[in-house]
Amino acid sequence: MRTNDPTLIAFATALLEGEDIDCFQMDVHMSVLEGSIGVLPRRLMVQNKDYFIASRILKDNDLPVVP
Repeated sequence: MRTNDPTLIAFATALLEGEDIDCFQMDVHMSVLEGSIGVLPRRLMVQNKDYFIASRILKDNDLPVVP
């Protein structure tokens, strides 16, 4: 998942952790480099073995999924 909206990242994280899928937020501290204007997207990553079920969970909740 890739988005500029931190609330979507938090929601997706909660959904995935609720299903016991480990996820990792990347680019969280990039706001220091960009000046806190929210231009650079944050990414939410899962392990390869969890990708199919994680993408299905996100799609079922109308969240964007990046292959």
